[in-house]
Amino acid sequence: MKKKIWVFLVLIVLSLSAIFAYFYISNKQKSAVQYADVPYQKNEFLMGTICTLTIYYKGKSAVLNKGMATIRHFDKEATLTEKGSVLDKINANAGIKPVKVPDDFWPLIEKAMYFSKNSDGSFDMAIGAVTNLWKIGLPGARVPSDSEIKSALPLLNYHDVILNKKKHTLYLTRKGMRLDFGGIAKGYIADQVKKTFLKNHVTSAIVSLGGNIYVIGKSHPTSGTRDWNVGIQNPNQSRGSSVGYVRESDMSIVTAGTYEQYLISHGHKYIYLMNPKTGYPYENNLVSVTIISKKSVDGDALSNAAFDKGLKKGLKYMNKKNKQNIQAIFITKDKKIYITNGLKNNFKLTNHKFKMGN
Repeated sequence: MKKKIWVFLVLIVLSLSAIFAYFYISNKQKSAVQYADVPYQKNEFLMGTICTLTIYYKGKSAVLNKGMATIRHFDKEATLTEKGSVLDKINANAGIKPVKVPDDFWPLIEKAMYFSKNSDGSFDMAIGAVTNLWKIGLPGARVPSDSEIKSALPLLNYHDVILNKKKHTLYLTRKGMRLDFGGIAKGYIADQVKKTFLKNHVTSAIVSLGGNIYVIGKSHPTSGTRDWNVGIQNPNQSRGSSVGYVRESDMSIVTAGTYEQYLISHGHKYIYLMNPKTGYPYENNLVSVTIISKKSVDGDALSNAAFDKGLKKGLKYMNKKNKQNIQAIFITKDKKIYITNGLKNNFKLTNHKFKMGN
């Protein structure tokens, strides 16, 4: 009788061991199926820059196509040169009538208005009348006359932009007004690509839209412990060369710099970043501003606003964003780097030609 009991117990133990082994192997197999050491990657030239999407999941290559489709969809609506785009319709009807805005585009409109109101005039969604004169980064770029700029300045006023939240319409009240979302659209689109990835169960990826980077999840999803090392662009070198790096996870890193798009005329360099108060490109001691934030749309708008304020005021302005988990890195023409308080233990300087300014 005792022998039978012992045999029975041994069989139970063996059965449980087999079940445990099955689930262990099964989970290992699932892990192997989900994560990939060599990522899927797709590149396309969109929004005037190289867009690169990278996914660290096996069997998810099709999601890259969905991500690119998301970029194309919103780029088409936000592009000023696209006939029939949302912005084209709005600008064409300035001083005539309100224009209905698609529901998925409306949050971008609201964000643009929010930063127009809350940046002390450093960001103005209605800057298009001036950027359309300069056309920096587009065919036909030129230096407009002082009289042209003087005539356009009164049209740069977000107070003359009327939003109807119930009907989702936007009305530019003065003829000749123009919206330009060059300082905010890429950030919004990066956020939408992130949503597309998460909706398709991709939680380890990189979205790179020119100067807009979004790192999703961890760099080694199987361990789940490593943040991404994100390089901060060296403004004096080609893309890919860095001055240092930060370690981040599920964050956006957006850089606005004098090296991105510019116009050389009679030996003078005019950058694409426009001052809405003067109608001319910024001229201060900054060469780049990098914003680290949870939402890329915030980083996009704030990089322009901080650039407008210059180093001293910009640093003070961005340090007030610390409670919102938003940080900034300023690089000056004399190769000094200034960081907000929240980056003191995060930013790592790697280029000896640059020095910390604070």
